[in-house]
Amino acid sequence: MSTKINSLDFAALRQDFPIFQEKERSKPIIYLDSAASAQKPRQVVNAMSDFYLQDYASIHRGIYELSERATKSYEHAREAVKKFIHAEHDDEIIFVSNTTAGINFVSQSFGRSQWKAGDEVILSTMEHHSNIVPWYLLKEQIGIEIKVIPVTDTGELDMEAYQTLFSPRTKMVSVTHASNVLGTINPVKKICAIAHAHRVPVLIDGAQAVPHMSVDVQEIDCDFYVFSAHKLYGPTGLGVLYAKKAHLDAMPPYQGGGGMIETVTFSKVTFAKTPQKFEAGTPHIAGVIGLEAAIHYLQSIGMQAVFAHEQTLLDYAKLKLLSIPELRIIGTAQVKVGVISFVLDSIHPHDISTVLDHEGIAVRAGHHCAMPLMERFQVPATVRVSFGIYNNEKDIDALIEAILLAKRLFS
Repeated sequence: MSTKINSLDFAALRQDFPIFQEKERSKPIIYLDSAASAQKPRQVVNAMSDFYLQDYASIHRGIYELSERATKSYEHAREAVKKFIHAEHDDEIIFVSNTTAGINFVSQSFGRSQWKAGDEVILSTMEHHSNIVPWYLLKEQIGIEIKVIPVTDTGELDMEAYQTLFSPRTKMVSVTHASNVLGTINPVKKICAIAHAHRVPVLIDGAQAVPHMSVDVQEIDCDFYVFSAHKLYGPTGLGVLYAKKAHLDAMPPYQGGGGMIETVTFSKVTFAKTPQKFEAGTPHIAGVIGLEAAIHYLQSIGMQAVFAHEQTLLDYAKLKLLSIPELRIIGTAQVKVGVISFVLDSIHPHDISTVLDHEGIAVRAGHHCAMPLMERFQVPATVRVSFGIYNNEKDIDALIEAILLAKRLFS
């Protein structure tokens, strides 16, 4: 079956990813683990390499051509991120090391500086540990309480229950845009509207949403939005925190060091304005440039086309998987990104993953850093299949054949 994405030939697109010219265990690589981390197109690698080889210098400090050029590239990337997620201001974009760092930043700088014992944060059962543990640490540090939105049998948030969780002590709602296990796309605009009616700010974990669909933070009206570059076909070690400017202006620095100050003495320190106030030390300059290249790469395809392509794969994969006896998909929400988790009643997920690996197919097996969700569905682990723009129906056909092989081996 031939595949085209926004008039781009699929075979030509695959050529942008050199890893697919390699082999694993003497077999072509079939990569179905993009929810963990996406493969990188040569455009991203080349942009970073060119910076290191031709334009490298530290930023914001050097009064010479190389440094000024590097600074311009770095800040141009900030503007590209702003446009990509439709933020209003460049200085609402803070570069951090990953999604996890962004959530910790908000919990400590926004939460710990303002809240007290007994104040409440609302999370959901489907959160990644990265959106649970930072709030748990705050509970240990100052005594906040955590409330949890239940998940229905179909893997969707119980919105009626959500509305009952608010109290005068509620200080934050922090939920995922799309589940890394179920694929469920949550109604984040509605979640924000309900919270704002109670004058409660909202943080959205967008790590699993931004690579798959267009995101408009102003339309969603979230207060904070976080995501990682490496899931967006960009480099590791870099993430983005979007925050409304009014929040950032009121928040104290999360870390101290060079680059985030105006003046320093041993008796007094004054801080730079946002966003520099929150970017202490020498940042991942090449990573920021790589992220901009990844954004431009996706924009050249079109986010609507990316979403449509992955929805086609999702529908095809669900149909094929459900034809396998004893296979059960965990999470059957109506609206999902390209993520499917499943169990086979007679085979442990780790065993399935091992068989698939021997066939050159990379999937994820385990609890996916979502133990409360595993407990909700009463499974110790699942096999997770997740798609990127480089996957097609042939990858899914190979997956099905390998699962059937596992069934034969373990029957």
